[in-house]
Amino acid sequence: MSGKKAAVLWLLAVLGSVSGGKVLVWPVDNSHWLNVEFILRELVVRGHEVTVLLPSCFLILNGTEPSPFHFEMVEVPISKSEMAATMEEGFYFWFYEERRLPFWQSAYRMIDVLRKLENVTRIICDGVVKNKVLMEKLRASAFDVLLADPLMPSGELFAEKLGIPLIYTIRFSMGNTLERLCGQLPSPPSYVPASLSSLTDRMTYTQRIKNTFSYALQDLAYHYILWRHWNQYYSDILGRPTTLCDTMGKAEIWLIRTYWDFEFPRPFLPNFEFVGGLHCQPAKPLPKEIEEFVQSSGEHGVVIFSLGSMVYNLTKEKSDVIAKALSQLPQKVLWRYKGKKPDALGSNTKIYDWIPQNDLLGHPLTKAFITHGGTNGIYEAIYHGIPMVGIPMFADQHDNIAHMRAKGAAVELDFGTLTTQDLVDAVNTVINNSTYKESILKLSKIHHDQPIKPLERAVFWIEFVMRHKGAKHLRPAAHHLTWYQYHCLDVLAFLFTCAAIAGFILVKCCMFCCRKCSRVTKKKKE
Repeated sequence: MSGKKAAVLWLLAVLGSVSGGKVLVWPVDNSHWLNVEFILRELVVRGHEVTVLLPSCFLILNGTEPSPFHFEMVEVPISKSEMAATMEEGFYFWFYEERRLPFWQSAYRMIDVLRKLENVTRIICDGVVKNKVLMEKLRASAFDVLLADPLMPSGELFAEKLGIPLIYTIRFSMGNTLERLCGQLPSPPSYVPASLSSLTDRMTYTQRIKNTFSYALQDLAYHYILWRHWNQYYSDILGRPTTLCDTMGKAEIWLIRTYWDFEFPRPFLPNFEFVGGLHCQPAKPLPKEIEEFVQSSGEHGVVIFSLGSMVYNLTKEKSDVIAKALSQLPQKVLWRYKGKKPDALGSNTKIYDWIPQNDLLGHPLTKAFITHGGTNGIYEAIYHGIPMVGIPMFADQHDNIAHMRAKGAAVELDFGTLTTQDLVDAVNTVINNSTYKESILKLSKIHHDQPIKPLERAVFWIEFVMRHKGAKHLRPAAHHLTWYQYHCLDVLAFLFTCAAIAGFILVKCCMFCCRKCSRVTKKKKE
């Protein structure tokens, strides 16, 4: 019977899909691409043609290697080494300088780093929209939809120029600015924490003040410091007055790379869809060498340690602190690390340039996951039910670990002040305190208990937009309101005016009556 049901579901999926659709993709580098790639591979399996606009400075992909996708190369005057240097400057700031510099110096450095990334993005965007031959080729290809990551501007501009529907795939934006102001997603600061604030949905009075200021400051940074130049740029390219936010607001669907196993309850709109953990899958057998090492751990099991694909190296001092801590654990440790081998490395620890992280987290002998807090790694831990020790570095990582800590599934450590004993205690806590395992297993059950898998949901909505040439019926009317109309300030102003006039008339009437009574009393006395 289960086989028949599966066959029926497969047939419905095939009948409901778009036959031979054309998808154009504007990706973002590094881990963002890894997430989108799973969606694209599933689209290819379903018979769609996927074309990826690939800037020549893109680091994680080589367009000349065999691939199920067609790569349309975008030549830009930026070399891969220059791109890597720009990103490394950003990583160095977030890893080391941000914590050591005074607040104002740190803010200035952050703005400087982000502006350099913005300039790089502008040059890459020019490589597409100002290349008439490429634009004509893309227009002639008659794509059905454009899939983009709004971490950096451009994708929405290409969609507008080509006249095709736009879909976003996103984890978060600074202060949730894009989702709130461009996507019109309701975000009450009383219980919806701003991104990068490390707050939860249960805030004290002072935390609500901090949250409100976080929203305001990040909106200010977004609109007037970082991206304000894009408004004129978009107006010039499109030949009419517009703004970056207005153009982004035309996205048909926002695919959010989280789910209620991760998020705190909050308002959402019908064109926002959760697809968190779409890359997760059952564990596959490990390579022989790794399997033998894991099995040698015995009853103590193993600990997986990875600071993500973008952390290639650590200072000697920090790597020795970590290595010494790992050597004191009774578990065997698999550490993904490309830096120099630490002097304090213990016999229980093996270093790898790359590890099959998902398969290791799904292994029955895995006891804990030491992570920087990237969304992909956290979702693999949720999927397989592995408690975490979080060492967040930058961007959304502090928020991600704050979410897991609030849900009882992780212990958080500060990378800047990390000591050997801190790491030893944290790992022992999440392994030996059963509440952490119970909490992550609860989240895992929630994640698996969905009517449709996240990857299938993502593909469904992409195909939905392709079938219906958009999803305008899901976009709220808030897109057509000004900020003061959205918050009903004009209505409040009218009611205040009416109340003021009524109060003025009442006061005048009272004064008139008082004077009248005063005159009558005076006449009687006379």
